[in-house]
Amino acid sequence: MGSINASASGQFTIGGDLTVNRLGYGAMRITGRGIWGEPDDRQEALSTLKRLPELGVNFIDTADSYGPEVSENLICEALHPYTGLVVATKGGLARHGPDIWVPLGRPEYLRQCVLMSLRRLRLERLDLWQLHRIDPKVPRDEQFDVIKQMQQEGLIRHVGLSEVKIEEIQAAQKFFPVVTVQNLYNLVTRQSEDVLDYCTRTNIGFIPWFPLASGSLAQPGSMLETIAKKNNTTPGGVALAWILKRSPVTLPIPGTSNARHLEENIAAASITLSNEDFEALDILGRREAQMTAHAI
Repeated sequence: MGSINASASGQFTIGGDLTVNRLGYGAMRITGRGIWGEPDDRQEALSTLKRLPELGVNFIDTADSYGPEVSENLICEALHPYTGLVVATKGGLARHGPDIWVPLGRPEYLRQCVLMSLRRLRLERLDLWQLHRIDPKVPRDEQFDVIKQMQQEGLIRHVGLSEVKIEEIQAAQKFFPVVTVQNLYNLVTRQSEDVLDYCTRTNIGFIPWFPLASGSLAQPGSMLETIAKKNNTTPGGVALAWILKRSPVTLPIPGTSNARHLEENIAAASITLSNEDFEALDILGRREAQMTAHAI
């Protein structure tokens, strides 16, 4: 396990000046059940975070709503002053209980999100702050305008969006450069294919959340399992390798609160899928996505 390093996944430069290893870490799972409260094993969560720099992971994605506040607090405790790390966070979702997420895009609330994230992470400026959701109940230009103001004030270095369509990215770009987009995407969840293609063309970082999902493709005896054995890895490792090969702008952020599982995920950085395996998985993944869409 000593040779595992996220740098093998290649690099991407966010916003023209933040170069990170493409295989990052999502810090949602270091909280309690329902992404609410403290983790079951706080020490294991802290140990997992402290392991990140040792494994070459220098891009961490979190949000003020994870816990809420818990994920940011743990990241600060384990990793501040973040030497060589980019800690990206998000704001714009209110939490009213386990598994409850409510978009809240009022300008004064978004400003509070940024100021409180700065305080919890003990930073003077956030390298990458992402609007967690565009609130449909608040004019989006009002949301974009306060983000532009906070960037001009130096509170935010770069801005990203989450769960958006191409038209929404273009609307936001009238206010600030959109440097990353974080949408649900994996081998079998493909509704953001057009957004990923747009990001690839415009060199916007694409952060696929829930990147390990592989649906029924991971069944015993499946092609995914066969490819995993051939590469001496897990089906999840192949799913990550597939995302990394899909586009040079993808920044997958698999999350875990277990250090051993973290090492398994980061090992995917060293997997090089053949073009044949990539294409075969692509076809199977699209087929599974269509079947799932028809079943809904």
